[in-house]
Amino acid sequence: MSLQLTRTEENAAEIDALTTALSSYGGGRVGLAPLLADLPQRLRRSFAPGRAVARALSWERADGDDQTWFPQGVTNSYRTEVTRDLLLVSWYSKTRLGARISVLDLATRRYRHVLLVAPTESGDVVPVQAHAGGIVWQGSFLHVAATARGLLTFRLDDLLLDPRETHGYRYLLPVRYSYRAEALEGTERLRYSFLSLDRTGPDPALVVGEYGSATQTQRLARFGLDTVTGALSAGADGITRPLRIDESGQARMQGASVVDGRYFVTVSHGPWGLGSVMTGLPGSFQQHRWATPMGPEDLCYHSPSGMFWSVSEHPGRRWVYAMERSTFSL
Repeated sequence: MSLQLTRTEENAAEIDALTTALSSYGGGRVGLAPLLADLPQRLRRSFAPGRAVARALSWERADGDDQTWFPQGVTNSYRTEVTRDLLLVSWYSKTRLGARISVLDLATRRYRHVLLVAPTESGDVVPVQAHAGGIVWQGSFLHVAATARGLLTFRLDDLLLDPRETHGYRYLLPVRYSYRAEALEGTERLRYSFLSLDRTGPDPALVVGEYGSATQTQRLARFGLDTVTGALSAGADGITRPLRIDESGQARMQGASVVDGRYFVTVSHGPWGLGSVMTGLPGSFQQHRWATPMGPEDLCYHSPSGMFWSVSEHPGRRWVYAMERSTFSL
């Protein structure tokens, strides 16, 4: 394959230094459980436009109208010890405040924002600058799309409590390592615009797609994942190569999920046009018009309920919403 990902060294020493620094303030590494008992904000039941929308939630007004932070990626919990229905939603800042995730408990409709950070050897942190257009939670790992740079990988067990509320956040999640995007000479690097996980086969696969206009490439790729750890599978040389690349993507793709070999793709139509969902196989998609709210983004599938979850990004028209898979039956 002409496209590949090279994993960087782990930031183990830097994360340990940050943990030590925070422990002097009564904080440090806490993992996910304490955060789930500390969700101060609340989503509201709502109505969202779109023929396929079965359930919609809206953010607190400050988040729903925010002109700085924009929701992008979404993934559901798939970790054996987590028994609650959780969603993680990623946001990026147009003013370079960084990237963050929101942890949502669907039962209580409570949530909290967590800042994504790059730890340093001195124990300080720098906000991660990434578009975070898609995220995948598998095992202990959270993979975050970083466009031309590739992927950033976080470990939820590294979640840190910061009583000082650095940059305004009580919880921080430090990047553990990265997968650097590379391409052989003469090949255009893949844009890691969005991510999802195909969990319907015998082995999970990471599904990656490119956002692009009609004049740009719009590829879809699949990478193997280690079924035990949730990390990306690599060859004997340590390089991760795609299992498959498909050149027949769809213009303005924002998210893609694969269920039983069938693709489900969200497509945007500007800040005021309702979004579409494309289904089928690349190169022969069927369009379901006016299916989503305006500004649909990433997509994930919750197999126990048969629901797809997505988010919309535009201020004042911003929802977390679910669509039944049966709505898109052939």
